Amino acid sequence: MNHPDVQIGQDETLDRLTGAWWILQLARGHRYNTDDVLTAWTALKVRPEVERVLDLGSGVGSVGLMVLQELPAGATLTSLEVQAVSAGLARRTAALNGITGRVDMRHGDLRDDAILVDCDAFPLILANPPYLSPGKAVASPHPQRAAARLELHGDVFDYCRTAASKLAEDGRFCFCHSARDPRPERAITDAGLRILARRDVVFRHGQPPMLALFECGWTGPRVKRTPLCIRGQDGRWAQPYLEIRRTMRIDP
Repeated sequence: MNHPDVQIGQDETLDRLTGAWWILQLARGHRYNTDDVLTAWTALKVRPEVERVLDLGSGVGSVGLMVLQELPAGATLTSLEVQAVSAGLARRTAALNGITGRVDMRHGDLRDDAILVDCDAFPLILANPPYLSPGKAVASPHPQRAAARLELHGDVFDYCRTAASKLAEDGRFCFCHSARDPRPERAITDAGLRILARRDVVFRHGQPPMLALFECGWTGPRVKRTPLCIRGQDGRWAQPYLEIRRTMRIDP
């Protein structure tokens, strides 16, 4: 597929994202992954009919677009991304898919209160923040990949504070983080929000959870979620994850 205003660079790839939508990514940069799929799936389960969505630290736009694809036709997405290269790719992806009018792509730092000052509260907010503190992991030589992995532009506390500042009274904030990191639950509480559910994700049967999916809001009881296994003992995708991919229209 092509759009007259979108050219694919030599260092870029055009990849199928979900349904009829495609996404532009850097061939050697940060690329969307299982974390993005599961964050989008979680959000759609808790808020499947909203008309406005905010994606914080949206990268090339994968999480927000996977959610937008499944929402009603009039729904809109506001994306906030600090890296100019990623924000640029996301804008071009929206044009390529003919949805520029539904996507408000903003280039800026989520720690800057002014960047979203003109936005009303959102019923659904998404995030897939970086997990690792600078100095505790080796940074990728590719700057886009480094910023997607390391907390160079804010940590989970910053994401939760910004989400809380823009979350509607009955809204939901859904994000993923490392299952081994105790900070997310503290960050949610510090922002004044409540953890309504947490689902641990095991990437291979028999291994400890590596990822946690959080559902947050202002009020409500906490619900226990069954852990999710991505691959079985044989290394193949487990049936529950295959069903998620079908639900998200990633697989035919």
